[in-house]
Amino acid sequence: MPGAGEETLATEPVERVRAVLERIVDELDVDASVEVSEDPDEIIGRVDGEDLGLLIGRRGQTIDAVQLLCYRAAFRGRQDRKRVTVDAAGYRERRREAVERQADRAAVRALKTGNEIELEPMTPTERRVVHQHLKDRAGIETFSEGDEPERCVVVAPLLSD
Repeated sequence: MPGAGEETLATEPVERVRAVLERIVDELDVDASVEVSEDPDEIIGRVDGEDLGLLIGRRGQTIDAVQLLCYRAAFRGRQDRKRVTVDAAGYRERRREAVERQADRAAVRALKTGNEIELEPMTPTERRVVHQHLKDRAGIETFSEGDEPERCVVVAPLLSD
């Protein structure tokens, strides 16, 4: 029996993610629903409601921290792990689309000017979006440089021989 202020940790990772998200929503006192699903590669937590800016945070910093917290809670004491994604009010999809548009503009500029184009510093997830989005684009390459939290993607024209 847990002592005062303690909670028992659910055994299944998906239930642990649900518990963490429900507790955060409750503590932030926002009117929101929590939905958690799982597939073979990933656990996805979605929070939907009004005024979730506090949960998302400036430039997504809060939701990234919540996502890391959910990942750590889900797999605490376990060897088998998979990705955990947490989204609030569709933020991740909107941000992915914005990052892809930014990547497209950088690719056009790199090809037009022949110069490397350095994008703004991004999270590892956002950098992965840029690399994936541009990997099959003819005439350019992408690479990351710098140190966290200032690590960024560079979009560069491929040099022709």
